[in-house]
Amino acid sequence: MVQKPDAGAKRKRNDDTIEDLEAVNLAADWSDISLGLRKDLGHQLFSQWIRPIQLGGFCKDTGTLDLYLPTEFSANWVQDRFADRLSLAWKIARSEVKNVRIQVHPGRRQLPELRLDDGRRPANDSVSAMAMAANTLGDQGFTSSVGLDPSLTFAAFVTGEANVLACNAAQRMAATETPQFSPLYLKAATGQGKTHLMHAIGHAYLQAHPRARIFYCSAERFMVEFVQALKANQMIEFKARLRSFDLLLVDDIQFIIGKASAQEELLYTIDALLAEGKRLVFAADRAPQALDGVEPRLLSRLSMGLVADIQPADIELRRKILVSKLSKFAPLDVPDDVIDFLARTITRNVRELVGGLNKLIAYAQLTGQEVSLQLAEEQLTDILSANRRRITIDEIQRTVCQFYRIDRAEMSSKRRARAVVRPRQVAMYLAKVLTPRSYPEIGRKFGGRDHSTVIHAVRLIEDLRQRDADMDGDVRSLLRQLES
Repeated sequence: MVQKPDAGAKRKRNDDTIEDLEAVNLAADWSDISLGLRKDLGHQLFSQWIRPIQLGGFCKDTGTLDLYLPTEFSANWVQDRFADRLSLAWKIARSEVKNVRIQVHPGRRQLPELRLDDGRRPANDSVSAMAMAANTLGDQGFTSSVGLDPSLTFAAFVTGEANVLACNAAQRMAATETPQFSPLYLKAATGQGKTHLMHAIGHAYLQAHPRARIFYCSAERFMVEFVQALKANQMIEFKARLRSFDLLLVDDIQFIIGKASAQEELLYTIDALLAEGKRLVFAADRAPQALDGVEPRLLSRLSMGLVADIQPADIELRRKILVSKLSKFAPLDVPDDVIDFLARTITRNVRELVGGLNKLIAYAQLTGQEVSLQLAEEQLTDILSANRRRITIDEIQRTVCQFYRIDRAEMSSKRRARAVVRPRQVAMYLAKVLTPRSYPEIGRKFGGRDHSTVIHAVRLIEDLRQRDADMDGDVRSLLRQLES
């Protein structure tokens, strides 16, 4: 006897198929929406706040779509800042979506109660709950590289004397072998590359340990999430999350100043991770000992590994960075004098240097103009004026005389001996390059010489730099001294 298929089971299979198709369609729409948001918001904002969003259910009766985030803080942040944009994007993608509801993932609202096989609760509730929280969080997506910029890798990091120690230390921290030091503390002023190295460590560590759990955040974000967890009575979950990571990267640690409870939690986290052989990297704009308002015990932990200092990039490193960045704009032609000009004048930090290059190239491409020294001077006035240190002609003369070991009075004398004339011409050249003074003004500072004499000196030194390696080396050395 042939048994007829159960109508209810068949209907259920059909319903399941429809639900599966609906989920696939929602996922496809979310992929398109995400792509647009990434372009609008930029990589950093998108990675930190939009990428962690998970699709929830869609109720056709009410037209409500649920979007889930891992923490209450992130859900509130996205609700306050991106709710309207998300709602509009979804309404455009599919007309049946009337409302978008942003909330914490239901599985993360509270920790599941842990019980033994016989139904009894464990004796040590805190430890057991932390273990369960760590497992739960690990299963729910905290093992990814969320927050890491894919462009900030070791391959994209240009090294020189100013940063080679920090770069080598960062590579050791990310290597397969256990590093000789931990934590690594990167100290550098704003825009000198410490954040780039932190992202590079994260990428390289994931390549060497594909299943690793890493966490990158700023100290400010650490503080905010700590306070949120404290208010929501979710400290066990917060602690378990931190201590479940294999690599912890905390940027701008100077912003944790004065927060006693957060400092204490960070201290315990450092001790717990170090005890398990985990790796830690911190970055700040000052040395650990210069962090005012930080508990001595935390200071000792931050400085117990290796403190690697990144010095401001010198002119040679700035030039290398510009040449490296130009490779992605090939075959665009940027003259050498423009590269030298940018490297010489944008000295505050690498971020402004690269930003100036990007702005110049974007303007040239959008307007169809060729990149030239004149265009750079016209379009980068704000950046150039902010970076231009007020170097005086007196300072240039004094530095040149010390370099060539001649008397300061020779800058204004009428002597025409080669040992005097050449340094004087170099000083005139540097005065034109490093100061806003006109040719006549420069001539007056050199014993009342005519402007044509200054023009001749500038052109002669420019030509000699192209043909004479020794002269080019002298000028580069003087530029480093004057700009330092």
